[in-house]
Amino acid sequence: MRHGREIAAIAIPAIVSNITTPVLGLVDIAVAGRIGEAVFIAAIAVGGTMFNLLYWMFNFLRMGTGGLTAQAFGASDRRRITLTLLRSVVLAAGAGAVLMLAGRFIADVLLEFLKPDSAVGALARIYFDVCIFGAPAVMLGYVLSGWFIGMQNSRAPMWMAVLTNVVNILLSPLLVFRFGMGIEGIAVATLAGQWSGLLLGVFIMLKRYTFVKFNWREVFDTEALVRFFRVNTDIFLRTVCLVGVTLWFTHAGAIQGTGILAANALLLQLFMLTSFFMDGIAFAGEALGGKYSGRGDVDGLQTLVASLLRLGLLCALTFSLVFAIGGKGILSLLADSRDVVDVALEYLPWAVAVPLCGFMAFVFDGVFIGLTRTRAMLTAMIAASLVFFAVFFSLTAVLKNNALWLAFDIYLLLRGIVEYVFFRMKCGTKR
Repeated sequence: MRHGREIAAIAIPAIVSNITTPVLGLVDIAVAGRIGEAVFIAAIAVGGTMFNLLYWMFNFLRMGTGGLTAQAFGASDRRRITLTLLRSVVLAAGAGAVLMLAGRFIADVLLEFLKPDSAVGALARIYFDVCIFGAPAVMLGYVLSGWFIGMQNSRAPMWMAVLTNVVNILLSPLLVFRFGMGIEGIAVATLAGQWSGLLLGVFIMLKRYTFVKFNWREVFDTEALVRFFRVNTDIFLRTVCLVGVTLWFTHAGAIQGTGILAANALLLQLFMLTSFFMDGIAFAGEALGGKYSGRGDVDGLQTLVASLLRLGLLCALTFSLVFAIGGKGILSLLADSRDVVDVALEYLPWAVAVPLCGFMAFVFDGVFIGLTRTRAMLTAMIAASLVFFAVFFSLTAVLKNNALWLAFDIYLLLRGIVEYVFFRMKCGTKR
């Protein structure tokens, strides 16, 4: 496959990084479970959800930085590489500071939204109040991860993720059981892991790369800032739509009862497993698509996209086949409850279709981020989200939970189709 080595060099470390990411939450849950009361597990789960909701909205820092850096790298423009990093760092540092200062208000809003009982809420608040001091590390970590990927280096974010998890795994049981810190110990370990990962990223950046001299007037150049914020605003709004669909999916399952909610959550784990690999392909599209765009190599970009689509389709077919043949066994490993597994099996065919419906969306999301054609990506997301809600509301009275899964599959498929059309229309054109 043409571009095979380039894609593998970016995708494989990104996949490893994706797989290690959930370990942080699993370690916290495992340690909380050993404290001895279910309320601690629930508090960590609620606290983790609070930060997922909060930080997910800032993922544009990684995506926007990655796309702009990849184009500058492709154009061999060291000055633009330096200035892109500096603009992103200033924005991330500001965002992290605001999140820390507004921590109490944010916690109040999120706890009111999630509505845990008083005991769980009190412990989740303790966890949140400590971990919010990791906000600058998380924001700046997004920037460095995106910048490294734009520089065609996905190994650095992988090592940042590995160190984050190793520090957390070592410190969390030590602080909880040796020093008796309880949930504060879990939070401090998480915080230490986040800052350790960031410091490693800074060390790699300073050790491996050199930067051109600059003045702050260049950093705050009006024209460059307008483009920078337009790209990031489009990605932010796209994330808002994505979060809206995800939250509604959970809400729609919840109003159908605990059994459906649990079954849907179980089936979504299959989607998460698929996304670990698909995101690696998307990162390759981001880094390499931006590089070819920066070079002005339209032919290289088109053959790259063709290679990514073939690889994405192969990956999707593999996962769909595995889920179709071994879905019952996988679900049984994920849940002890036979009742939940039986309910999930009723809707398994929809989950089997998810990889095939979604692989184009993953590929083109990455490519469009690299090309910084974020408006097209946002347009596709808005169109797909509207169709999702239209299908759900028009069919839910008759099809119940099947309508929810049908709407979700169509939503993924439509995103990919619309982005494909935009790519065919605008590939290689100038803004």
